[in-house]
Amino acid sequence: MLRYHILLSVPSYVVKSRLSRVLECRSMQGERLGENTTAGKIEGLKALREAAAHPAPEKAVERQRERGKLTARGRIELLIDEGTFVELDRYRVHRSYNFGLEENRPLGDGVITGYGEVSGRKVCIFSQDFTVFGGSLGEVYAQKICKVMDLAISTGCPIIGINDSGGARIQEGVVSLAGYADIFHRNVLASGVVPQISVVMGPCAGGAVYSPAITDFIFMVEGTSHMFITGPDVIKSVTGEDVTQEDLGGAATHNTRSGVAHFSAPDEESCLEDVRYLLSFLPENNLESAPYFKPTDDPERMDEGLATLVPDSNNRPYDIRAAIEGVMDDGEFFEVQEGWAQNLVVGFARLDGHAVGVVGNQPAVLAGTLDIDASTKGARFVRCCDAFNIPLVTFVDVPGFMPGTDQEWGGIIRHGAKLLYAFSEATVPKMTVITRKAYGGAYDVMNSKHIGADINVSWPTGEIAVMGASAAVGIIFRRQISEAENPEEKREELISGYEEQFNNPMVAAEMGFVDDVIDPRETRPYLIKALQMIRTKRPERPPRKHGNIPL
Repeated sequence: MLRYHILLSVPSYVVKSRLSRVLECRSMQGERLGENTTAGKIEGLKALREAAAHPAPEKAVERQRERGKLTARGRIELLIDEGTFVELDRYRVHRSYNFGLEENRPLGDGVITGYGEVSGRKVCIFSQDFTVFGGSLGEVYAQKICKVMDLAISTGCPIIGINDSGGARIQEGVVSLAGYADIFHRNVLASGVVPQISVVMGPCAGGAVYSPAITDFIFMVEGTSHMFITGPDVIKSVTGEDVTQEDLGGAATHNTRSGVAHFSAPDEESCLEDVRYLLSFLPENNLESAPYFKPTDDPERMDEGLATLVPDSNNRPYDIRAAIEGVMDDGEFFEVQEGWAQNLVVGFARLDGHAVGVVGNQPAVLAGTLDIDASTKGARFVRCCDAFNIPLVTFVDVPGFMPGTDQEWGGIIRHGAKLLYAFSEATVPKMTVITRKAYGGAYDVMNSKHIGADINVSWPTGEIAVMGASAAVGIIFRRQISEAENPEEKREELISGYEEQFNNPMVAAEMGFVDDVIDPRETRPYLIKALQMIRTKRPERPPRKHGNIPL
């Protein structure tokens, strides 16, 4: 009865209009399948599949290629193992009748979704199609993405999103905004459960950027990828600033200045190859371990170059990547966020065939000090490794936190605490190698024994102290230096004595703060044996809903 009254309250012309649309839709679906015979329907299905595979006009496809961009389907074919992709919802079409949209209802609605395999391991994927409605997101488009994300979460496999979209489909109004929010919600639900990878291969603007921002890794392509909240035109109208799309939100900007992206590639083919390589270091979900690859590198190998890597002068720089490559399998190191916050190096490698996450201070940049960006970069990476059961190896050469008013006013206390929190919170196997300086609070933060590291070793060149000798002597012996006949000579004498007594790893070794002092050449076999021992550890933590990391 209630339904009858509601229908009576709707004008008759509206009911007739809606009814005609339903009948029109049903008629169209019948026509798509072809003649009313089994053979005719099979033939019609074949034609329908062909139409779904090529929903855009050829001119739109040509424009896409002229920009140096692959098609949405071509990207999937490059990324997914041949013959394994299974498409979902290829026949879905939008339901909008606003602004003449009913005259153009392409199959798939501008996004391809489905599942397949990468190197024999299952993944779920969606690929936005810029040649259909400019890749704009509408109600059905969002539902397709949400459906494949739900599948990834329920089956425990990575979700890869290839972004190439002009933004919300304005003709569909607020349902487009609702669609974005539905996707964001699933990004949050999937976070730390399955790996989420965003591949930006075109525009990604406005609210759409928040989906990639929540995911674990973002890939961009030089010259064609752009991410920003507000575009150049809006910025100019509001602030008067002139900026190009590339300078505002291109691959170089987000890989070197903002830290939003993690990887940059010169073209789409190499970008998708990097995605495949990254997946080789990640498990399918948080209940599994990363894939093991039988090593060809000798686990007992000793790299002679490590013995001479650290200079005799503790003020001279060196490249920490040389230490990492000298220890890891085959010298391979897949660096993450290589162009941003370069005073801290993070990335993936393998140790005796097992995937590990590597964090290292970089003495060649800002002397390896920790600043705001480096702390944020390290904390994010450490938490990602911890979420997906990837052991951590930390190489330490840190003179402290970066001094300066810009750092203090920018919140180095809060941001530095993120890295401390991340290392302390992590329950995966954690190993630390001190190569040279480990000063002050930065020593504590860089995966020290005191915040839960399982194995801590130092090279003989290690200097574990509250601060450097020069600064310490200036504070401790200030009066003696000022009263000396030759203050500078006295200062040098006291520095030499301080270095001999404190700037070495033996005091920490005597206290048990490092488990051993090792020859640098022994680092690889030592860490491999240590990982074999601690890989099965089962830590216990107090029950809680979640911690309150200082964001």
